[in-house]
Amino acid sequence: MLGGGKAIRYGIGVGREGFTWSGVRSVERKAEWPDWHPPAEMLARQPYLPRMTAGGPGNPLGARAMYIAGTQYRIHGTNAPSTIGRQVSSGCIRLTNEDVIDLYNRVQVGAKVIVLPQNSVAARAHQVAMQSYASQPASPAQATWGRIRRSGVY
Repeated sequence: MLGGGKAIRYGIGVGREGFTWSGVRSVERKAEWPDWHPPAEMLARQPYLPRMTAGGPGNPLGARAMYIAGTQYRIHGTNAPSTIGRQVSSGCIRLTNEDVIDLYNRVQVGAKVIVLPQNSVAARAHQVAMQSYASQPASPAQATWGRIRRSGVY
């Protein structure tokens, strides 16, 4: 939220079926180019995963991560930007690296994080918007900015 009734909206990727969650939490900590340590539950499902991947362009957490208090979830970048607008994660909220860097610079530790249930009106509206977003040939950041500009709310 920017204040004055204005907000920034980013394209995101969310948890696949069975890996969604909702609630109100806060940002517990932040990291630039974080190392990735898959949680035990993920390793049980996918034992072939590395136990640790150092931060960098090949890391699935991307350029930045904001850790959500009381969960194993993060808001983070991705090294697979084509998955933005899709439900493919294990519950984390993913943004393009460009967008997550912007958000990271705006968010402080302790900031409130509200994740809406997928069946909520706002979540359904976002899903519809993301379907149109995913079909656009422009970069994710350009497509998001184009939608925001057309809406007149920014």
